[in-house]
Amino acid sequence: MPVRIHLDRVLLERRMSLAELADRVGVTSANLAILKTGQARALRFATLSSLCRELDCQPGDLLAYEPGPEEPFEEG
Repeated sequence: MPVRIHLDRVLLERRMSLAELADRVGVTSANLAILKTGQARALRFATLSSLCRELDCQPGDLLAYEPGPEEPFEEG
């Protein structure tokens, strides 16, 4: 997938654990782990906003477009 998530890097820079971030944002650690490992298929803007608020960052600090093979889009 050409959109990469850099949550692990930002967490490391902020010296914050995934569990602490999950608690602050109000999402489960399991869901953040899926996001962190790049297995997420979608990200709500509300969640992205909460992540940026708690990590004091911009969306571009968490997301990057890296050209590569496209995966088929599934509506639903």
